[in-house]
Amino acid sequence: MALRNFRRGSALVACTIILVVASALAVSLATLSATNLQAADTQQEANRAFASTESGLEIMRYWLGRVRVPSATPPSHYISTIIALVQSDLAANGVSNFRVNNDGSVPAVLLDSTTGQNFRGQWSADAGDPAILRVTVNGLSGTAARTITVQFVIAPYHFPIFNFGLATKGPLVLTYNPRFMAATQGWEADIYVESLDSVVAVDIGKNATLAGNLSIGNPMGTVSCGGTLNMGGTLSHVAEEDRPEFPVPDVQHFRQYATGPVLGKTSDFGQSTYANAVIAAGTDPTFTAANVTIQGILYIEAPNRVMFTKNATLQGMIVAQGDVNSPGTNQINFGDPLDPATPSNFSSGPYPAGTQFDGLRQEQGSCILAPGFAVSFWKNFTAINGVIAASGLHFDNNASATVKGTLINYSDHSTVVKRNINLTFDRSAMVEIPAGFDLYRVLHYNPTSYAMVW
Repeated sequence: MALRNFRRGSALVACTIILVVASALAVSLATLSATNLQAADTQQEANRAFASTESGLEIMRYWLGRVRVPSATPPSHYISTIIALVQSDLAANGVSNFRVNNDGSVPAVLLDSTTGQNFRGQWSADAGDPAILRVTVNGLSGTAARTITVQFVIAPYHFPIFNFGLATKGPLVLTYNPRFMAATQGWEADIYVESLDSVVAVDIGKNATLAGNLSIGNPMGTVSCGGTLNMGGTLSHVAEEDRPEFPVPDVQHFRQYATGPVLGKTSDFGQSTYANAVIAAGTDPTFTAANVTIQGILYIEAPNRVMFTKNATLQGMIVAQGDVNSPGTNQINFGDPLDPATPSNFSSGPYPAGTQFDGLRQEQGSCILAPGFAVSFWKNFTAINGVIAASGLHFDNNASATVKGTLINYSDHSTVVKRNINLTFDRSAMVEIPAGFDLYRVLHYNPTSYAMVW
């Protein structure tokens, strides 16, 4: 009987032990579960804080990517100018939930009220290099916070127009058998025709050869061809938002180099050489020498009608001070269209030797900058050593020329290439920012500068 009672007591003890162990396990599991939930919540908040930081960075990149700082801005004023430009851009677009204070601080921007996600930031100039903008972004979610720092490099702006060998606002008219060839790769001879006022964007009288791509800005723009069109690239229409800007060069910048003679109505235009000269407004000169050499800068004031009747060699640049929106009758003519029997030729090359041209040697990549003038080549031309930018382009006769730059026509009137003109675009070594077109500084995001500060 006693043994039976002992066994009954042992079972009770065993059950009690099992119950205690099970209860302890249950408490442990509950504690572990709560800890895991808390860890998951903490991780979730950390992820949200990181997402808030990334969102803030992308928003800042967008607005900073729209900034264009005038090139004349002193580096010490870069940061204040950038802030002012962004403030103006935000106001113009009615943006009020994101702003930048004058000291470069970005107040908190709420992203999600239910999770408490927001970001804030700080813009500042790099202590060692004013051409670097430092951006710090702090993202928060609940009690979690993440911080990212990045850098933007302030550098000259490369206008997309210089991705083309020829760019014209007006239609392109090709007669007879012109050829637009590329020296090494097809892209060197790419053509952009905006032609917003004319459905016929490219009018080809007979045959034509285009080695590169042909892009048309008018969505309804067509190509009319009376013969055969040989294309090395493709034909496409450019969306409105992707149409390249036609930048107007700062021609006044070059007046400082024109330290030579000022030529007026009583000047002798039969000389053979002109160095760093100025043609006074209203002179309308005709250069009559059999061989005229322009050295350094030839600075032309408007209004003017300038003609070179015979051979002209340009060792430098021609710059004309005109209004691109009101070109009037301003002209620069190489060759006399009324005297087809007299041979003439135009060629351009680098600056000559001589200390009087040393200041100019930094100005590279441009040949003729005449945004308020129509520029015409009526006879032969053999070399164009840089960008030609004018309000009207006309090429005539049976010329073969190498073009080391972009040909730009600001006029809505046609760019005309007549007869058997052969243009070979050699732009593989083209200056990225041609002289006269260093107009703005923009901000380039440097991805290698990305750093997470926990």
